[in-house]
Parts: sequence; C-alpha cells; structure tokens
Amino acid sequence: MLRYLLRKMSYLALTLVAVLATNFAIFHLMPGDPVTHIARGQHLDAEAIARLRAFYGLDRPLSSQFVTYVQNLLHGDLGYSFSYSSPVGPIVLKALGNTLILVTVSTVLVIVLGVLIGVFAATRRGTRTDGGLVIGSLVFWSLPTFWVGMLLIFVFAVVLNWLPIAGMYTADAIYPTVFSRIADLARHLVLPTVAMVLVDVAQFVLITRSSLLATLVEDFMTTARAKGLQARRVLWRHGVPNAMLPVVTATSLYASATVGGTIQVETVFSWPGMGQLIYLSVIRRDYPVMEACFLIFAVVVVLANFASDLIYRILDPRVRLT
Repeated sequence: MLRYLLRKMSYLALTLVAVLATNFAIFHLMPGDPVTHIARGQHLDAEAIARLRAFYGLDRPLSSQFVTYVQNLLHGDLGYSFSYSSPVGPIVLKALGNTLILVTVSTVLVIVLGVLIGVFAATRRGTRTDGGLVIGSLVFWSLPTFWVGMLLIFVFAVVLNWLPIAGMYTADAIYPTVFSRIADLARHLVLPTVAMVLVDVAQFVLITRSSLLATLVEDFMTTARAKGLQARRVLWRHGVPNAMLPVVTATSLYASATVGGTIQVETVFSWPGMGQLIYLSVIRRDYPVMEACFLIFAVVVVLANFASDLIYRILDPRVRLT
C-alpha cells in the first residue's frame, strides 16, 4: 500500500508539472493583449502602454515569464491580476468558496437522487416505469444547462415571482441574524441547484441502473436468494454495494469537472463563483487569474482520481492497487 501511494504521488507530481507548462502556454499564446484591454478608453500613448507591459512583465520572453511564474507558485504567490489590480489569491479563493457551496449541494443531490432512481428503475426492468425513467433521463441529459436555467428563471422568478432571479444574496439587504443571511442564500441557491440537478442526475440514473442490472444476474446474487434472504436485503446488502464501482468513477469525474464546469450556470444566474470569474477573465485576457483557476481545476481532478482509486479498494477488496 505504501509503495502504491509513493508511486501514485510521483505520477501526480509529474502530471501537475505538465499541467503548469500547458496552462501557461495556452493562455499566453491566446490572441489578444491584456494591456490593450486595460488601456481601452484611457487614450494612453505608446510610452505609457510600454510602461504597463513592463510593469506586468509582459515585455519579457515567454521562457523568462514561465520561470517567474513557477518561482512565484513555489512561494504561494498566484500572481497579480491585470483587471482587478490586486493579488490573484484572495480573488480566486473567494470565488472558489462560492462555487463550492453550489457544487457541494448540487453534487450531493445528484448522486443521492441518481442512485435511488437508478435502483428503482433497475428493480422494475422492462416496465413502463423503467422505460419512462430511462427516456426522461436521456431527455434531461440532452438539455443545455443554460437553457434549463433560463427556463427556471422565467417560470419561478419572472412569472410566479417565488424565487430571486440571480445573485448570491439580495442586494443592499440587512440581515439581523445569521439565520436570515443563510435563508437568503438558500433562496438564491435553489434555481441554480435545480438547473444543475435536472441535467446531471440523468447520468447517475443510467449508470446505476446499468451497473445494478449486471450485478443482479451474478452468481453470488443467485446464491444469496437461494439462502432465503429477503429480497430487500439481497438488493441493498449485496446488489447495490457491488454495483457502486462505476458510480464511484462517475462521481470522481463529475465532482472534479463540476468545480470548473459551472460557467454556464454561474453566468446565467450571476453567481459570483469560479465559472463567472473565468468568463470575465477570458474576456479581459487576465492571464494570472485564468492560470490560477485552471491550476486549481487540475489539482481537483488529480486528487479526485486519486481518491476514487482508494475508494475502489475499500468497496471491493479484490481490487489490487498497482
């Protein structure tokens, strides 16, 4: 086990080094100039623009900029934002915290509902209920998240006026207690969470159903039934746990992808998270912010895959860690 962990950690380190180089190259080779965006509308002359480029280090060769970028990272410095005129670290951490609130709630709901509905569909294979759940899952999975979000806004915020249209909190609101602040956050959280759950729950329904159907015909399931165990106990004690391995893989991929894949939802609902931060940074050519965001995404993906390997071993001791 220790040898596996050490070998895995070395692979993770190499992966992150490759990510750093790719991350830096992609954004610095993008068309457009951040200094041009900063100087827009200020009528700066060529000398002032040159000073700006020198201030941000954009006048140096890419190799020199990359060395400085890595050195700063080793000291915990994510850089200095072109558009916000402040260190990148606090900006990204604040956005990451807001995204984690949205992602945590939606991920828990997606996994729990997806597994329960998938088990329900598998136990009713071949019935109209099963067919309806499969077709419904495919339909919702094919819908664009931003379209679902706009539809929810129109129905529940514009027509019915039940929920706020956008944002994380009510503008200029005064909260007498912590609970009133949490309640306001919960109201703003409903629509973006529902938009993500409606689209994303389908994949867990289909994966759970398919995996459980394959597990139910295994020999050990037949043996469990032959022992006279109750059908419910056979299903939840023997069937569902053994059908969870594909779900674990899907969960690790979904959780890591969702942290960086909320751009559509956060843009539609003006949620001040990583997705909206990336969207604005791309428009403004804010390299340091983009690099920090995608570095965080890469670390999350790598750690999620590592965690899924360990969970595999816990769920199924037959799996060897090599």
